[in-house]
Amino acid sequence: MNTDPERAAERAADRATSRAAQIIRAATERKLTIATAESLTAGLVSATLADIPGASAALRGGVVAYANDVKEKLLGVPRDLLLREGSVHPDVAAAMAGGACARLEADVAISTTGVAGPDAHDGKPVGTVYIGVAWWVTKEVAVTPLKLTGDRASIRQASVEEALRILAGSLDIVD
Repeated sequence: MNTDPERAAERAADRATSRAAQIIRAATERKLTIATAESLTAGLVSATLADIPGASAALRGGVVAYANDVKEKLLGVPRDLLLREGSVHPDVAAAMAGGACARLEADVAISTTGVAGPDAHDGKPVGTVYIGVAWWVTKEVAVTPLKLTGDRASIRQASVEEALRILAGSLDIVD
């Protein structure tokens, strides 16, 4: 028997899948490519996009950059930024998204960094999340701060949903 949290998780996954389908369809129609750079979500955004049939027409790939040295070496996040601010910071989210665009040669990239818990990280409380989106051609980068609540799994799932919502918005997809 499904409990309320199980049903909520199923609804969240359904929303994410529906949003991912909209993103893949729009990107494919516009001949745009997408990349991801994920810390907090550890590949869940990319996996959700890749679950959509035809995703290979738009999804270039993703980098799971859980460790700071991976953020630095693979995504070009400045080491001094990571040392000064830690991994959970809006400038880190911006650099991750920009790095994903550059390294994966994508038109647009989405990044996630934050604290899912159960403990604070780098002095940031559980539920602190930053989602970055970067466009390769214009070099525009935007970061959305979030304050989420819940357990580790629900914070990560909500971050996936928000990342997909933000990516859809950047592609001018409206519900």
